[in-house]
Amino acid sequence: MSGDQTAPPVSTIDPYEYLQIIQNSDGTIKRLCEIPSTPAAPDHNDSTSVITKDVTLNPNHNTWVRIFLPRQALDKTSTNNSVGNTKLPLIVYYHGGGFILLSADSTMNHDFCFNMALQLSAVVVSVEYRLAPEHRLPAAYDDAVEALHWIKCTQEKLLRDFADYSKCFLMGTSAGGNVAYHVGLRASTAVGDFEPLKIKGLILHHPFFGGSKRTESELRLLNAPVLPLCSTDLMWKLALPIGVDRDHEYCNPTVGDGFDQFNQIRELGWWVVVTGCDGDPLIDRQMELVEMLKKKGVKVEVQFNEGDFHGVELVDATKANALSVFLRHFLEKCC
Repeated sequence: MSGDQTAPPVSTIDPYEYLQIIQNSDGTIKRLCEIPSTPAAPDHNDSTSVITKDVTLNPNHNTWVRIFLPRQALDKTSTNNSVGNTKLPLIVYYHGGGFILLSADSTMNHDFCFNMALQLSAVVVSVEYRLAPEHRLPAAYDDAVEALHWIKCTQEKLLRDFADYSKCFLMGTSAGGNVAYHVGLRASTAVGDFEPLKIKGLILHHPFFGGSKRTESELRLLNAPVLPLCSTDLMWKLALPIGVDRDHEYCNPTVGDGFDQFNQIRELGWWVVVTGCDGDPLIDRQMELVEMLKKKGVKVEVQFNEGDFHGVELVDATKANALSVFLRHFLEKCC
């Protein structure tokens, strides 16, 4: 063996310890980390700048949505005595957590949606979907689609009176970005089923994708302090249908029929936003998706930052504000 050959990188992290989970004998997991949560604040008379309300989606699945409405929309209605002039863009949001962790009421997700509703002047509906491995994919996709059907039919006043159904965007962070992507593919082939909702685009924030063959960024950031490769491997193992590998279409957007459905997204005129950073092991996957979309003629808006780490905007207010500026300009262009 020649002396200039370099040994392949080796993972030094225990994924179960990193994710703070224990595998049970029945295939479920015990989640050890006590993640802070924030309750909804539906009181219209409260001083909060964003009203939040939880509404049951499917009691059999224990799914629900949290609605975020900027108080300014209520104030304008009171001043104008008219609801029609106050309607805001609608963002349907899916949280991250590798399909196995977190919730719509986790404080980091609540705060992210709260600030997004306030800074973008939008109604945000955050979806609580079922987690794996207790409910493997496509359960999360099914719940996400069910939420769209619920939104189109509900008489919930915070949506009917204040959300502009003709300006709907599907957005997700990390695993939620994966959910938004797959829900978008489904919805693009059945747009009539969701009327009066009219989807204008997808916003994929640090979307979570993978594949069997390692990318350069995955190897370079093998032991990244945020989202090391061993943790993503384990999350996919727990989330994907039993018996498939990471080249399943739920994980790898370069396989399956998703590429063909890009034609429908192009014909509908939807925009697709992809954001990420080069400190994220997933960036090569994200950039690969962008190139696929561009080759199909889909309108793409991209923001890849230098440095940073996966999901940085959920924990860094300065970065979150910068993302809001970017998204505000995007919404103005689309709406």
